[in-house]
Amino acid sequence: MLSAQPSLLRELVERCETLRRCLASDDSPQLRRQLEDASYTLCVITGTRQLDTALHVARQQLADAMRREQPLHR
Repeated sequence: MLSAQPSLLRELVERCETLRRCLASDDSPQLRRQLEDASYTLCVITGTRQLDTALHVARQQLADAMRREQPLHR
């Protein structure tokens, strides 16, 4: 399975989480549209259809990437 660059995943996860928080206090059409766009992109990249699932998959992929970069020492 292909996966996106960790930096792109991290950026999209942070963007979606930030926009969700902003929408909690300011439910503007502009913010909703930005979240829809970021959510769509994250879903496409992770092969999912819902934001919560996409965030979960992206976090798993980021954790896997970190493990590959920093193997456990015995």
